[in-house]
Amino acid sequence: MREVFQQELREVQDRLVEIASLVTESIEKATQAFNESNVTLAETVIADDDKIDAAAYELDELAIQILARQQPVARDLRIVVSALRISASLERMGDMSTHISQLARYRFPEKVVPKKLRPTFVEMGRLDVEIARMLTELLRTQDTAIAEAIRNEDDKVDALHLSVFDTVLGESWKGEAVDTVDSTLASRYHERFADHAVSIAKKVQYLATGDWIPSDS
Repeated sequence: MREVFQQELREVQDRLVEIASLVTESIEKATQAFNESNVTLAETVIADDDKIDAAAYELDELAIQILARQQPVARDLRIVVSALRISASLERMGDMSTHISQLARYRFPEKVVPKKLRPTFVEMGRLDVEIARMLTELLRTQDTAIAEAIRNEDDKVDALHLSVFDTVLGESWKGEAVDTVDSTLASRYHERFADHAVSIAKKVQYLATGDWIPSDS
């Protein structure tokens, strides 16, 4: 029975990696669609979100079955419960990619944000893609150094997010109301994508070390 249980735990990990890979592909396409005003790519991201949702649902069902059949305790219980929470965060990351793509679709054939802010969003998108790639590797390896790297990249996303607000609230901002709304929404989606990755990284770090990282550190 113990061997079967360990096999099920490995399957949970494999499925988390699979979902993270789907999320990485999603944010790669979403940021490209956003920056290039590529409506075809945006539609692909929106349609493919169902795959992420389905994979997360299937993982949740597996985790619930494990809890019911195996009744794990101590660290094994934390692993299964953490998998449920990580799955939810990954699903939300997929939603953020979808929201970014929806903005690109709504504003097509125009770019979503004014020219002044486009370099900021290109960099924010690059960081989100890098974070997603690191997160996939973290879930595959449980290497806590990767968790720290994700937190460092998130700090850069946060700084860019704040710079967008500084720009749209500044006296020199000449954008229309729709530009202000779209820019702040897009920035928030990018920032939340990275925040969910940090949340997952903290859970993996805790499982690996037993030490919980406070939210403000």
